[in-house]
Amino acid sequence: MIARLRRISLTRWIIMAMILGVLVGGLFPAEAQHLKVVSNIFLKLIKCIIVPIIFGTLVVGIAGHGGDLKAVGRLALKSLIYFEIVTTLALAVGLVAVNTLQPGVGISLPVTATPGKEITPQKLSLVDMLEHAVPKSFFESAAANDVLPVVVFAVIFAVALTQVSGPPKQTMLNFFEGLSEVMFKFTGLVMYLAPLGIGAAMAVTVGHSGLAVLKNLAWLVLTLYGALVAFLLVVLLPVALWARLPIRKFLRAIKEPALIAFSTTSSDAALPEAFKRMVAFGVPKHIVAFVLPTGYSFNLDGSTLYLAVASVFVAQAAGVHLTLAQQLMMMLTLMLTTKGVAAVPRASLVILSGTLVTFGLPLEGVALILGVDELMDMARTTVNLVGNCLASAVMARLEGELQLSPEPEVT
Repeated sequence: MIARLRRISLTRWIIMAMILGVLVGGLFPAEAQHLKVVSNIFLKLIKCIIVPIIFGTLVVGIAGHGGDLKAVGRLALKSLIYFEIVTTLALAVGLVAVNTLQPGVGISLPVTATPGKEITPQKLSLVDMLEHAVPKSFFESAAANDVLPVVVFAVIFAVALTQVSGPPKQTMLNFFEGLSEVMFKFTGLVMYLAPLGIGAAMAVTVGHSGLAVLKNLAWLVLTLYGALVAFLLVVLLPVALWARLPIRKFLRAIKEPALIAFSTTSSDAALPEAFKRMVAFGVPKHIVAFVLPTGYSFNLDGSTLYLAVASVFVAQAAGVHLTLAQQLMMMLTLMLTTKGVAAVPRASLVILSGTLVTFGLPLEGVALILGVDELMDMARTTVNLVGNCLASAVMARLEGELQLSPEPEVT
C-alpha cells in the first residue's frame, strides 16, 4: 500500500488535494477557514527559501564562471528588451479583449465601497521604481522577500567578488555553492508538504468566497481568462517556437510550479520549484538565477494584461468613455508602475488603485473587482509563472547555453 502511494507523482497529489480542498470549502465553508494555518505554514516555508536560493545562485553564476561581466551585461540587456516587448504585447491583448467584449457595460458601481478601503491608493513612478530597486538594507529587503533589491545587491556583491583573487574568493564561492545545493535539497523537503498546503489554501479560498462568486462578474472573469489564453497562444507559443523549444517537454517541466502558482496565487510560492524545474529542463543555473527573479519584477505578463482589462472595465462600469489616446496613456502608466512590484497576492490591486486615481476613475471599481479577484489572481499568477519560465529558456537559447537533456527526472 505504501509502495503504491509512493509511486503517485507530486502532480497527482497536488491535483487530488486541490479537488478535495474545493469540496471541503464548498461543503463546510466555516470549518474550512480553520485550515488557513496549514496553508500559511506551507507558504512561509516556501518564502524562506527565496532569498538564499536567489542570492547564492546569482553570486555563483556571476562570480563563479570566470567573472565574465560582459556576458552578464549582455544577458541583462537581452532580458530587459525581451521583457518590455512581451509585456507591451500583453497590454495590447488586454486592451483588445476588454474593448471587444466590454464586460463593464451595463454594470452600476456601488454607492459605497467599504471593502475598497483595504487597498491603499498608490502612485508609482519611474523614479520610485529606481529608488526601490536599490536596497537601503539588504537584511530588510531579505526579511520582506523583496526580490528586486535582493537581486541588485547580489549582482553588485558578485561583481565585487570577481575583483577578489586567491583563497578569499574561493572560500566565498565554495560557501555560496554549498548554500545553493543545500537550498535545493531544502526545497525538495518542503515540496513534500505541497499537497497539504495547497489543498488547505483551496479550501479556505472556496469557503471564503463561495462558488457563486462568479455570478455577478462572470463576464469579466471570462474576458480575462479568454485574453490570457489568447496571449499564451498568440504571443508565448510563437516565442517558444521561434526559440526552437520542445513544447511538450517545456509544459511537463512547468506543470507543477504552474499548479502551485494557480492554487496559491503567489509567484513567490512557485519560484523555488520553477527554479529547480528549469535547471532540469536544461537552462543553466546562472541564467535561471538572473532571469526568473528579474522577471518577477519586470515581466509580469498575466498581471499586466489583467491591469489593462481591469482598468478599462472600471471605466466602462463608471460610464466613462476613454479615447484610444487616453487608453494608450493609461497603458504606458501601467507599463511603468508594474515594474519593480513584488509578485505577491493582491499587488496588482494596489497598482490598479494607483492607476484609477491617476486617471480620475472611481476607486469603487476596486471594491467591485474584489469579489472575484481571487479567481482572476489564480489565472494571472499562473501566466506570470509560465512567462518567466519561458523567458529563462529563451535567454538560454539566445546565449547558446540551452542544454536539453533527454528526459530529466526531478524528485
